[in-house]
Amino acid sequence: MKLKALTTAMILAALPTAGAFAAALDRSGQSISAFLQPGNYFEAGVSVLDPDVSGKDRSGNNASDMAGDYYFPSAALKLQLTDHFSFGLLYDQPYGAEAEYSGKNEFVSSASDGVMPGTALTGGLPVVTGGTALGQPIIVNGQPVAIGLATPIEGNTSVEVDTQSLNFILGYQPTANWNIYGGAVYQTIKGNVHLRGTTYSLYNGYDATIKETGDMGWLAGIAYQIPEIALKASITYRSEIEHDVNAVEDTPLIDPLGAILVSKGIVTQKQVDDIKNAEGKTNITTPQSVNLDFQSGIMANTVAFANIRWVNWKDFKIQPTQFGALSQLAGKLLPQLNKPNGFNLVDYSDDQWSANVGVGRKLNEQWAGNVSVGWDSGAGNPVTTLGPVEGYWNVGLGVQYSPTPATFIAGGVKYFWLGDADAQTGAHSAAGTFSDNDALAYGLKLGYRF
Repeated sequence: MKLKALTTAMILAALPTAGAFAAALDRSGQSISAFLQPGNYFEAGVSVLDPDVSGKDRSGNNASDMAGDYYFPSAALKLQLTDHFSFGLLYDQPYGAEAEYSGKNEFVSSASDGVMPGTALTGGLPVVTGGTALGQPIIVNGQPVAIGLATPIEGNTSVEVDTQSLNFILGYQPTANWNIYGGAVYQTIKGNVHLRGTTYSLYNGYDATIKETGDMGWLAGIAYQIPEIALKASITYRSEIEHDVNAVEDTPLIDPLGAILVSKGIVTQKQVDDIKNAEGKTNITTPQSVNLDFQSGIMANTVAFANIRWVNWKDFKIQPTQFGALSQLAGKLLPQLNKPNGFNLVDYSDDQWSANVGVGRKLNEQWAGNVSVGWDSGAGNPVTTLGPVEGYWNVGLGVQYSPTPATFIAGGVKYFWLGDADAQTGAHSAAGTFSDNDALAYGLKLGYRF
């Protein structure tokens, strides 16, 4: 069974949509397969995801199609400098999010959204936005029914997170079978978050904008191959990357709600001012990960392939400075939260595990195809309202056309069955349920060997 000419042709056709809808913020899957190609090699591709994620808020209102479409490009250049040394430059967009709620539900602001339930702190009356002068009760049929903040909030809950990554890899091949590699990773991150609606209570109207910031990490791995039987195995570790970012925040309910609480002697004006003026770097640490890749010839012109990926989402969190300061006050004022030390804007309870397996076949000198099945564990359930999905199953098809021995065009499509999830706010309060959702991903890649 001599498969040297086949090498990784089947794998290439599978890659355009690999990792397109993974747990938490994971997008690209961070493959280094391009770096392990023989000789000199270049590729460029783009993947597109079209998800349909809908559910209901905690009151049973519909929250339809909140997940936005997005695309992400990738490119790679690999140079075989000598018989024993190689260099690679890989670009991708490893993490990201795109979502926006619309319609009439608790993720969209209305004229008199609830902020706090009626407690002893508020004389038994709930606190709402709008409706009356600051701190005065709203009267219905001669009876006070709520305390108004006179601060109506408008808009939809939305999130956008973008990252970019450049990988500089140097490989050492002591023999034709082994490849030991490592290098530096430069990664940028930016994003914005807008929280709206009664789901977010004190944070209704909260905005955070994170300007693009770049920091360094590293990767290392080892690969083994037997080209004659198309066998190749590799394991790659990527470090976490710590970003200290400037988050510009605005929480419009701090002033009116603070004024009421100060007037009742519940908090001091200094406590309110400390929250309003909270400044400092926000730490966002993108997670460490491990990729295990394997392929082998199983018969003439046919290979089986597999990828297993672990991502350390359990230790991931985002807590902007002002958000965190207000969360500590809210955790003390609202005993039902049981969060005296505050809470995060986003965090996850579990690490992500994913797997993709398939079979590829060379049909003739110009055409090849593959089929694959994928699974993703998700990063825990309940999950954040900014991405209410717990893992997936998928099936994929790929095809590759090689007009010359040195060039190819590969395309692929995957259908995702997205896992049902219970959504929660940063305070881990129930926010809604999302079920029976799916997504379609497709991609295109061009490659050149020289």
